[in-house]
Amino acid sequence: MDWFLFLKALILGIVEGLTEFLPISSTGHLILVSDLLDFNDEKGKVFTIVIQLGAILAVCWEYRVKIGNVVSDIGSRQDANRFVLNLFIAFLPAAILGLLFIKTIKQHLFHPVPVAMAFIIGGILILWAERRKHVVDVERVEDMDWKHALKVGLMQCLALIPGTSRSGATIIGGLFFGLSRRAATEFSFFLAIPIMFAATFYDLYKNRDILHFGDAGVFAIGFIASFVSALLAVRGLLRFISHHDFTVFAWYRIGFGVIVLITAYSGLVKWSAA
Repeated sequence: MDWFLFLKALILGIVEGLTEFLPISSTGHLILVSDLLDFNDEKGKVFTIVIQLGAILAVCWEYRVKIGNVVSDIGSRQDANRFVLNLFIAFLPAAILGLLFIKTIKQHLFHPVPVAMAFIIGGILILWAERRKHVVDVERVEDMDWKHALKVGLMQCLALIPGTSRSGATIIGGLFFGLSRRAATEFSFFLAIPIMFAATFYDLYKNRDILHFGDAGVFAIGFIASFVSALLAVRGLLRFISHHDFTVFAWYRIGFGVIVLITAYSGLVKWSAA
């Protein structure tokens, strides 16, 4: 039994869960941490796909009542129909672009230095967004119309660039387009469900030959760690935004990105393909 491998799985599961729904890029963190742990081979990349399921299911569990109500009310209530339509509209742009360009993006941008640059640029954009006047037109997710959903969906396309952050792009995009902090954050959570399920199962299908029953224990540890830490992160973020803005995440992104660049170009850390 390789206890060091189990430790790697635990660490990566926690990293995925804590970062997936915060505006700091889970993909970027996983690329960097996997590189440090030397768990970035083909099986390691499939592992990071599997543990995303844990984070997705954490959101499903946290919002299980609302999801259940929406599903049961489809066809009978206008607000449920509008909510599902908004999710579908917001889902489409990134899904289409992902199918067309994800192979090229993974080939050229899934490396530490491009990720660090995206961290820094994203942090600067968050600072800019927080310093402009925030006019709220939509207080609740239920009040969004298809135009708000389309705009947020287009912003989500930026998250195809690793290090940008899917939640960061959709939340800050929502703020730009008149959503309240809670509405933007919750819609980002809900939008994660279809886009992440689609991406995860697509990647698992493509890499099905790499999966083996003997890896079940390692994958299970990462999956559970991702679920628990994501649940804590979602609840913590909702409490945090009721009293604070996203500036602290911007400075974290900038600082982390600068550290990666310094270590890469000084040779302190031998990042792969840096």
